[in-house]
Amino acid sequence: MEEQIRTAVSEALNQVGASGVSFAVERPASHLHGDYATNAALAVAKILGKKPHEVADELARFLIDALGKDIASHVTVAGPGFVNITLARESVTLAVAEADAKGEEWGKNTAESGKRVIVEYSNPNAFKEMHIGHLVGTVVGEAVSRLVENSGAKVARDTFGGDIGPNVAKALWGLRKAGISDPATANELGTAYTEGSNAYETSPEAKPPFAKGSGGAREEIDALNQAIYAGDDRELMELWRKGREVSMEEFRRIWKLLGTHFDFEFFDSDTTETGLRVVHDGLAKGIFEKSDGAVIYNGEKKGVHTMVFITSHDTPTYEAKDIGLAFLKEERWPSDKIIVITGNEQTGRFKTVLAALTDVAPLLAAKTMHLATGFLKLASGKMSSREGNVITAADFIKEVISQASEKNTDPLIAEQVAIGAIKYMILRQAPGSDIIFDAEKSLSLDGDSGPYLQYALVRAKSVLAQSKVESQKSQVGSPEEPYLFERIILHFPEVAARAARELAPNLLVTYLTELASEWNSFYAKERIVGGDHEAYKLMLARAFVNTMTNGLTLLGIPTPERM
Repeated sequence: MEEQIRTAVSEALNQVGASGVSFAVERPASHLHGDYATNAALAVAKILGKKPHEVADELARFLIDALGKDIASHVTVAGPGFVNITLARESVTLAVAEADAKGEEWGKNTAESGKRVIVEYSNPNAFKEMHIGHLVGTVVGEAVSRLVENSGAKVARDTFGGDIGPNVAKALWGLRKAGISDPATANELGTAYTEGSNAYETSPEAKPPFAKGSGGAREEIDALNQAIYAGDDRELMELWRKGREVSMEEFRRIWKLLGTHFDFEFFDSDTTETGLRVVHDGLAKGIFEKSDGAVIYNGEKKGVHTMVFITSHDTPTYEAKDIGLAFLKEERWPSDKIIVITGNEQTGRFKTVLAALTDVAPLLAAKTMHLATGFLKLASGKMSSREGNVITAADFIKEVISQASEKNTDPLIAEQVAIGAIKYMILRQAPGSDIIFDAEKSLSLDGDSGPYLQYALVRAKSVLAQSKVESQKSQVGSPEEPYLFERIILHFPEVAARAARELAPNLLVTYLTELASEWNSFYAKERIVGGDHEAYKLMLARAFVNTMTNGLTLLGIPTPERM
């Protein structure tokens, strides 16, 4: 419907002599202003040398004729020159019938049809436990991937984890110090990393039993880092391989719980050789510079940070590995667009990487974009990790599931409710904004929560399941005026398309919350089974079920059968 109105507005602008001007057609902030509004008159008034209100009057008259009474019941001018359009009952009925009939296809669009998009997210590092920062990236990344897929694109998901470098050396140092040659759990690895990290920072003179003649933990860990890059120490590399696989198995368990899968699992070690080669080539071309034995990118000329890409030990930094990853992605899965999702603390670093990539491979850089996520904070402030400083994703999810179990005795339902609560609270914020997680509010059925949406869906399914009415015995026809609830349903495809276009799942969350609220009001006020217009109301319930199911699926929020 939005496109039909947009076409009519374009024709109206042609009629008044202002073709080719950009304008908006969108849902008004209040339903009192109709179903759609356009700022076209404001956009062209100066060009035409007229007052916006005057142009709006002309556009309104044209739209009344162009759309006809079957599509628009009212076209009015409001404010400084907005044109508001209220759809006719026939148009609303057709939209609801479409929502009912299309099922899983309802809400899909073709804006990105034929395009290939690769989305990078989550990015936990091996030898460390996944923390809630990675949880945020995982939830946002999966929702963005689904929204882009919903717009017709072929999407590949990838995650990029650190499996080589100082942090890994710290974990291996900790494992050796503890005498662990066959690590079995992610917790063992996390504890070993913490031990190595603390020793590196605070105990440079520590001499563990295996380090004969050592100059201290810092020197030992630096030596281990060099040895991992060299790959010649068979015993060390076997411990490295075992540790990495233990990490990945735990990550995969959490990803599965969150409804996420990856087509590619890239590692630092995959990108090292390419990253070093590209940066050294760039050094020869004057793109990079030498500084105190290291290779740097002087970002000041581009208004970004100056950063080291190759250390004085000739080992690549994260930045060089990111350059190598860009080439590796293009080799493995050529695409039209690359979306990289990380925490907003990496925004400055990523600007430098993109600036360097622009100099090295401009076409590759041009199709790469960075989407930042915010921090997740607990309202209670009571939960802490075993190390006391970082909350692990596993512990966090487990705690929320435990709280959901207090009202949901079925373990599967408790898990679905908990995951829905977590995802909703993360996705309700615009990407980049911090998230305050309040367990009590997030699990509430009173509104503005994942379980609130889930329960509205369960309630609608229950109505349909209880209906024994045969269609030929039902009253046919619809009320003269559409319910507000119907008017909201018809906007679902547009909201999903905009959320994909702007990479903003929060737009869909806001829409679904409003839709659930209006369904609950409709359910409370109207007798559906056995009431007036029963057949139509049942169609409305089916349209709601399809809309809410498809919307929650796009967000990656589970849809329980009962609660």
